Amino acid sequence: MTLAPLILWFRRDLRLDDLPMLTAALATGRPLIPVFVLDPETEALGAAPKWRLGLGLEVFAKRLEAMGARLVLRRGAALEVLRALVAETGAAGVYWSRLYDPAARARDGAVKAGLREAGLIAESHAGHLIHEPWTVETGTGGFYRVYTPYWKAVRGRAVAGAVAAPARLPVPEVWPAGERLEDWRLGAAMNRGAAVVGRYVQVGAAAALARLQRFLDGPVGEYREARDFPAVDACSGLSENLAYGEIGPRRIWHAGWAAMERGAAGAEHFLKELVWREFSYHLMFHTPQITSRNWKPEWDAFPWQGDSQAAEWWRRGMTGEPFVDAAMREMYVTGRMHNRGRMIVASYLTKHLMTDWRIGQKWFEECLVDWDPAANAMGWQWAAGSGPDAAPYFRIFNPATQVEKFDGDAVYRKRFIAELSRQAGPEALAFFDAVPRSWNLTPSQRYPMPLVDLSEGRERALAAYANRGLQAVEGKETRFSGL
Repeated sequence: MTLAPLILWFRRDLRLDDLPMLTAALATGRPLIPVFVLDPETEALGAAPKWRLGLGLEVFAKRLEAMGARLVLRRGAALEVLRALVAETGAAGVYWSRLYDPAARARDGAVKAGLREAGLIAESHAGHLIHEPWTVETGTGGFYRVYTPYWKAVRGRAVAGAVAAPARLPVPEVWPAGERLEDWRLGAAMNRGAAVVGRYVQVGAAAALARLQRFLDGPVGEYREARDFPAVDACSGLSENLAYGEIGPRRIWHAGWAAMERGAAGAEHFLKELVWREFSYHLMFHTPQITSRNWKPEWDAFPWQGDSQAAEWWRRGMTGEPFVDAAMREMYVTGRMHNRGRMIVASYLTKHLMTDWRIGQKWFEECLVDWDPAANAMGWQWAAGSGPDAAPYFRIFNPATQVEKFDGDAVYRKRFIAELSRQAGPEALAFFDAVPRSWNLTPSQRYPMPLVDLSEGRERALAAYANRGLQAVEGKETRFSGL
């Protein structure tokens, strides 16, 4: 007798290797029906991540087709769509990989309850993280609030090996109908920016593995020091692929650990940054308010400014602070931003411009192809001072001193700011092709004067912090994307 099929509900796990959901499903011997649902939670993605998701789905669908399978696309509320697919296919149930942001947890909980109520199999599996958030506990049984103890707790933990992709998938005799990816127009909000950013993305599982290998073959050795210099190609770039599950974190962990054992000087620091991602999810799971409210409640009374013309100039990369503007323009041209740049632009917005961190968080969500709900929230709150930080002071990054320290030869600034070069390069000019026409920005315009005097901005931030009895210092560490 032929077993009833299982529906594999793919989301941010667009790969076939090292995927516990798939391993468990294959063990059942049932035919498998891969499905992606464009539900309201996914529709709510910002322009860049939604566009990049569409690219990932296209590559993943082709990978499945090469194995004689297919990716069934459906649009609608997840529970309704999955119920309909079960009815059409006679499926025994649904497997999926867990997600941990508040919206996903609410959706997935409703799906699990609804399917089980109907007598169907409904299983969620690991795969997005190395360690499930509830499995890492302090000595007293609580969750970790500070990164370094968390790192020490997981550094020596056993991590299951990465499982290779299967050679084939058991498929149903009849496939359910699906929608066309191009009809979803996932890249519509990118407008003309898609053509610019598209030159830089590296899409799919094969590209992710190649990216990892390139990093381990070279940059990992100097990673700890070189990763702070935005003009140096020292980072892995894997945050883009991790965001869509095109590579599993366990595979990266084992590859990084092997590099460390071979003597690669920067490998352990790279592993620490991978665990920083884990820590951000650990906190988001245990304190979900980190995505929308001040992690430290005492900051609720802090006099943040709302959106303003100054914040708009920040968005446009026209603050008059070259490090800030170069980083913002890098984001519009490449879809990503160097980790040091993320800290500089976040510190500048929240401290020199005294603007609510949620304004910056939302803008990154709109513009980054490697947008990640946990890392983005954690990074912005860490930069603003309202989030987790073991230090008893608040870091205020001075863009002027930072740019001299980390871009002393101005290579990064000139790479992305046309107005600073007599002969602007292609990436500096591409900025004007990527941004909205309504901004009316042209390469011939004069570079703006600074929005605020950096000393005055710092003193204003210090005055606002003073009533909390805390000390502000020049920022040194970088904690944002981390890869």
